[in-house]
Amino acid sequence: LFATSVASLPYPPQASRASLEEVMAPRKGAAQVAKKPAVAELPPFEECNVSKTMIEPWQKVASASSVDERAAAIDAAVSMLQSEGPASIVAYKVVKRVKYSAVDLNATAREGAMMFISSLVEKMGRTAEPFLIELLPAVLILYSDKLQSVRAAADAAGRAICSSICPFAAKLLLPAIFDAMADRKNWRTAEGALLLLSVLANSAPRQLARCLPEIVPKVSEAMSDSKEQVRKAAYDAMTEACAAIGNRDIEQFIPVLVSSIARPIEVPETVHKLSATTFVQAVTAPTLSIMVPLLSRGLRDRAPAIKRKSAIITENMSKLIDDPLAAVPFLPKLLPGLELVSKEAADPEIRTVASKAHKTLSIVGEEAQVIMANLLNDKEQVEFVLTVLKATLAEIAPVVVDDGVVATLDYVSAMCAVQMIHKNFEEEDWQKMIVPSLKAFISEEDAEKVAAKALQLCMADYESRKVKQYEEEDDEGEELCTCEFSLAYGGKILLNNAGLFLKRGRRYGLCGPNGCGKSTLMRAIANGQLEGFPSPDELKTVYVEHDLDASVAEVAVVDLIVNEPALAGIERSHVVETLASVGFTPEWQQSPVAALSGGWKMKLALARAILMKADILLLDEPTNHLDVTNVKWLSDYLTGLKDVSCIIVSHDSGFLDNVCTDIIHYENRKLKQYRGNLSKFVEQKPEAKVYYELAEATVKFTFPEPGFLEGVKTKDKAILKMTRVSFQYPGANKIAVADVTVQCSLSSRVAVIGPNGAGKSTLIKLLTGELEASSGTCWKHPNLRVAYVAQHAFHHVEQHLDMTPNEYIRWRYAFGEDREEQDKVSRKIKEDEEKKMAEKVVIDGTKRIVDCLLSRRKLKKGYEYEVQWKGGIETTWLPRATLEEMGFVKLVNEIDAKEAAAQGLITRPLTIAMVQKHLEEFGLESEFGTHSRIRGLSGGQKVKLVLAGAMWN
Repeated sequence: LFATSVASLPYPPQASRASLEEVMAPRKGAAQVAKKPAVAELPPFEECNVSKTMIEPWQKVASASSVDERAAAIDAAVSMLQSEGPASIVAYKVVKRVKYSAVDLNATAREGAMMFISSLVEKMGRTAEPFLIELLPAVLILYSDKLQSVRAAADAAGRAICSSICPFAAKLLLPAIFDAMADRKNWRTAEGALLLLSVLANSAPRQLARCLPEIVPKVSEAMSDSKEQVRKAAYDAMTEACAAIGNRDIEQFIPVLVSSIARPIEVPETVHKLSATTFVQAVTAPTLSIMVPLLSRGLRDRAPAIKRKSAIITENMSKLIDDPLAAVPFLPKLLPGLELVSKEAADPEIRTVASKAHKTLSIVGEEAQVIMANLLNDKEQVEFVLTVLKATLAEIAPVVVDDGVVATLDYVSAMCAVQMIHKNFEEEDWQKMIVPSLKAFISEEDAEKVAAKALQLCMADYESRKVKQYEEEDDEGEELCTCEFSLAYGGKILLNNAGLFLKRGRRYGLCGPNGCGKSTLMRAIANGQLEGFPSPDELKTVYVEHDLDASVAEVAVVDLIVNEPALAGIERSHVVETLASVGFTPEWQQSPVAALSGGWKMKLALARAILMKADILLLDEPTNHLDVTNVKWLSDYLTGLKDVSCIIVSHDSGFLDNVCTDIIHYENRKLKQYRGNLSKFVEQKPEAKVYYELAEATVKFTFPEPGFLEGVKTKDKAILKMTRVSFQYPGANKIAVADVTVQCSLSSRVAVIGPNGAGKSTLIKLLTGELEASSGTCWKHPNLRVAYVAQHAFHHVEQHLDMTPNEYIRWRYAFGEDREEQDKVSRKIKEDEEKKMAEKVVIDGTKRIVDCLLSRRKLKKGYEYEVQWKGGIETTWLPRATLEEMGFVKLVNEIDAKEAAAQGLITRPLTIAMVQKHLEEFGLESEFGTHSRIRGLSGGQKVKLVLAGAMWN
């Protein structure tokens, strides 16, 4: 038993494992060719020097003529063992007798042996567990018995063992299960082993998940078995075993990960999905065990993009590994593939990425070697625990050490050693492992003391062998959060084993360079993805944002809050009162959300947070759309919150100076906390000034040259203007813009200023054609190309999240013209305009109807347009003024836009390389511009993409 236990532990010395497995290997094929064992090998009961009341029941187990008689005999035999204790199992040589009966030529004996095991499990429970592990191979062999009754009895015995055994002994059953899975001659035995693995996954999910590094390779082989029954059982077992991985980041991907193991054709798409995932939890051995099959195949995939993404994911996973020992089993599976890609990939950039991943993973392996040098090996670990148990038992409750005690202590020490290797020192778990087994020969109270003392000694030994650095700031105030976590977004590691310490009533400014992951961290906290962060039941966290879903655009402000699911039960009068407290008049409360400016949307989000009674407010750029008055109001409001903590991301240095009590700074993928406001922080970290001073900015954008604008020779001439324009939002109670006349000229930088809600964004939208004026006219030069970036910049890309930035720009300009231009309201033809255009006109004495406009050419100081007539072959050239009188203003503008776009694209071919060069001019390197999907980009990277997309032509 001791040897079996040691052999089942992870990573023993290979020589020891081989010799132990050779000694303990079960006989295979016995169900097919059963041989009567020699009598000399098994002494009769009379020679066992124990009570002879066992002889008759045992003999009837194999020879009973009826089921009832056999059941009675089994009951009597088990009762006898139960009364005499575990020592009698050794004394009677019960394990050996059951094994011999299991291969008896007499089917009744084989079936009786299985029924005996089921009864042993039911009546003796934990007392018999040290011996059940030895019996499992005999049970699995009989899954392939010729008789259905024997197979059914074997299945019942196997399920009884796996469903009732101590969950922490699950690992000790795996060697027998793996041996049976490898039985190619008896497919039912392999199927039975996989079925029992599924039973274990349900009875001991957490413990079996820790064994996934050993389970996944074995079950993966079975998933390609020639027998359909084995393949199905393997697929089900893999799914069941992986369900308890416990990593929330990949839980949603487990079905596709398992499927990709069985169906390699699915590997590319699975790699794409994972590459756009936000990783916020530490990567453990179970997580790696399900990821590595995918990554190793991805590195061998023919598509260069898949090789590249697999290398990036591998590097990211390596950086997020808490315990380097967890990576040891996977190094031989990933390092060769990375090395091959780094040397043989055709693309030099892919070779560089693979080389970096190989280096990172190699460092993890080197760290593991250093750690292993300080730890006991697996055999020494078991011996240490066994020594501790014996010494503790002798100190607390001395007993006569018989064979039963020895077997029990060997079994318990093996379980405890597994938990030490997995770093599980939970007192409740150790009590469950030790107490039920020791109760067979000492009192429960003494058993609990033994368990507590053994845990204390084992934990002290573990702590003495590891190096851990954990720093916590000693400060007054109620502690809200103390956690350690890792964070990644898309293809970039943002934080690794970073600590976060929050106190009630403090206001923390979150600072770091662009792209370091400030907004990503806040999102992870708000979504409950941060490992170790208190649950919403313990700590209510509210993310305050001014970007609202387009689906609520027509909902009244007060109704939006009243219908919020998180605010169910709050009286409407209370909502009205809260909205009024942040400045919403009764009239504004009834206005549609679409009529709110960015500043008022921020106030609306704050009102929602007030009503939710948050413990922590997460504010991402809260001053972005607020005027000076409202920034002052927000500062006063936040500083007045005594029982609410805030985490704030802002580029407004004055705001952070006025509000913050602490600064949390990103440093080398860690979070370091500084007391005081931004000014005090900059005194300690002068280099942080770069975040708030434009003169110090290191990232520079290079805008493409716009070229010559025909007919515009001075900077005073208007190229874009609106005359006496008014506009009112549908459902709004007042006009947003009234009788406005403005114009823009070349080389102008025009600021549109005014209080929140004055109509600034509306004016820009009218000028650029995003909105159509209720009255008045908007005009732009026919060859003018206008780039528009919305206040909610993501509006431009949120419909294309599964494209890469490079693919998005090439899609957007694939037909020469910007496709976003086609969706503008000012381009949509209304019903009355259609009727006007369908009217007949007299041209050269003939009544005709315009079919479409084809092209444009220069005519003196203006342009004329080629008209295709319905039912005719010939075309006619008409001047712009004539077509405008006929009602074709929007079609004329459409031709102008196409011509202007074509001029902008003459020197810029729409190729992958040229688009990537353009993206790099806006700060998006190829890793994010060409090889990552938009879904995986950070907020800042998406804004860069929006700018690059708007400026392409």
